[in-house]
Amino acid sequence: MIAHAVFFYIFSFIAIVSAIMVTAARNTVHSVFFLILDFISISCLFIMIGAEFLGMIMLIVYVGAVAVLFLFVVMMLNVAQQKNQWFGSIKSSSHIPIGLLISLIIFVELLIVVGGWKYKPDLLNSSNIIISQTTSNTHSLGNVLYTDYIHLFQISGMILLVAMIGAIVLTFRERAGLKRQSYIKQISRERKDGVQVVDVPNNKGVKIDV
Repeated sequence: MIAHAVFFYIFSFIAIVSAIMVTAARNTVHSVFFLILDFISISCLFIMIGAEFLGMIMLIVYVGAVAVLFLFVVMMLNVAQQKNQWFGSIKSSSHIPIGLLISLIIFVELLIVVGGWKYKPDLLNSSNIIISQTTSNTHSLGNVLYTDYIHLFQISGMILLVAMIGAIVLTFRERAGLKRQSYIKQISRERKDGVQVVDVPNNKGVKIDV
């Protein structure tokens, strides 16, 4: 138990420091790297408290997809070399009051959520909950997801499929003048179509049509 507590505090300290460095780092690429470190530390904390499903989802979704997407966008836009002129320019500082207003609204919402969670009534008695020691959290979530909510799960998958097809259709452009490959013709080509045997007379060259 002592080793578990020590590792818990170590990962918590790394998560807090990396979260601070996300906003304090001057280089945007370094900020994204600290964000990835923060996600990994939080996923380790989830795994240590027994929520292995949430920990693996953090690693797969946030670290493997979202953070890598942020990193590619930052590197392609070359944000690290752009000068921070928002706070130095008077004409382009009109976004600061709007940002402060949105931040205040988000802070009030967080206070309401935390206060409601802390002072919520005891709607469910924990003594009535039956917890199986042989079934993990992932198996329990899978049983609920694929039995009670299987139709909603399939509908959400169909919505994501339609969104993916719609994005491909909207961004697809037919451009003329491009050389395209036909893989079926390349695979089905015979030897007589690709090789020509020429009987060359002695002491004479071969005329090649260019």
